[in-house]
Amino acid sequence: MKIAFVGKGGSGKTTLSSLFVRHLAATGAPVIAVDADINQHLATTVGLTEEQAAALPSMGEHLPQIKEYLRGGNPRIADAASMIKTTPPGSGSRLLRIAESNPVYALCAREFTVDGAPLRLMATGAFAEEDLGVACYHSKVGAVELCLNHLVDGPGEYLVVDMTAGSDSFASGLFTRFDLTFLVAEPTRKGVSVYRQYQQYAADYGVNLRVVGNKVQHEDDAAYLREAVGDDLIGWLGQSDWVRRAEQGRESHLADLEPANRATLRLLHEAVDASYPQRDWARYTEQMVRFHLRNAESWGNARTGMDLAGQVDPDFVLGEHKPQLTAPLPV
Repeated sequence: MKIAFVGKGGSGKTTLSSLFVRHLAATGAPVIAVDADINQHLATTVGLTEEQAAALPSMGEHLPQIKEYLRGGNPRIADAASMIKTTPPGSGSRLLRIAESNPVYALCAREFTVDGAPLRLMATGAFAEEDLGVACYHSKVGAVELCLNHLVDGPGEYLVVDMTAGSDSFASGLFTRFDLTFLVAEPTRKGVSVYRQYQQYAADYGVNLRVVGNKVQHEDDAAYLREAVGDDLIGWLGQSDWVRRAEQGRESHLADLEPANRATLRLLHEAVDASYPQRDWARYTEQMVRFHLRNAESWGNARTGMDLAGQVDPDFVLGEHKPQLTAPLPV
């Protein structure tokens, strides 16, 4: 199951992402958490030290190796250099699964124990000084999009992505890669405006969008969110002394989180599991192909010097039945 957390800057998106990741891991489920925000704070918010967070490898820096592994023996892809962030899998491509060991995870993921449960963390990497003035952050997020395009996942296993803030999430096709997207909204006009903007952008792509309120102080706040977003509101987190202590770097155990807030995390979990029967692998594959062809025409063909439409395998549909091909990651 693939889950995204989005919202305006300062809404508590990363806080909600980290709490949900810890909740899932505590159930014993296999979980991968991916920090795809330009502000790389998910690792420390989950509970890692600053040193551990700084030691996480950057997916963006390992993009050539990721491409080479995923390309596998796909005859439609000449070489890794001709792959772009939207290149879809086809016959001969290598696929990823959540509950496995593979060369991509060995290179880009690190496993930690949080609340006594194992958790894999991956990060796109911070926006470095050499990127200033010459790159946009979405070039780093491309590694996440490429991996999700090659991910075969099923019920009871979870990949959670802390997305970049606001409508920047729509700068690539990444926003269509999730079974459920949680938009974190404060009970304010600004918080609700981001929801309305996201809802408008996502309407044509079948994005399964739900709203999680945050920093809700009293029933009036909850009523405001209900009136503003209607049935899309799934629940909310109230003001939390536990969260404040965690943000101060104090040791925290999820079991000590306020009962009402833990109940909200359970609601999110139930909604994610309930969304799986709605998954349509054919539609999912069609969407990635559509975004690939758009990117190819817009900039990919010019950058690579070839017609990237030829990378599309018209007979390939991603799905759980696909066999896995494994091999060492080329150096």
